Amino acid sequence: MKTIEIRVTGRVQGVGFRACIKRIATNLGVGGEAMNLPDGQVLITATADPVILDKFVSMLYGCPRVVIREIVQQEIPHAAYPEFTIQRGSYQYNT
Repeated sequence: MKTIEIRVTGRVQGVGFRACIKRIATNLGVGGEAMNLPDGQVLITATADPVILDKFVSMLYGCPRVVIREIVQQEIPHAAYPEFTIQRGSYQYNT
C-alpha cells in the first residue's frame, strides 16, 4: 500500500470534480479524501496499491466538465482511510 498527495489545477472547482473523484476512488477501492483549496486547486490524498493509484490518477482526466491543467503528485507517509470522503471547509496551511 502507498499513500500519495495529488494537487490538481485548472477548472476543477464548482464543476462536480470532487464527486467524480469519489466515484472513481470508490469503484477502485481507493481510500482517502478530496478537498477544495482556497487558491482554486483540489487536494487529493489517496491510499491504495501503487498500480491502482496509477489507474486512479489517469482516470481523473475523464471527469466531465473538468479542465485539468496540471496534476502534481508526491508520495507521503502511509495513512489508512476506511473509505474515500469529500472534505468541506477550508484547508489549513502549515506555516
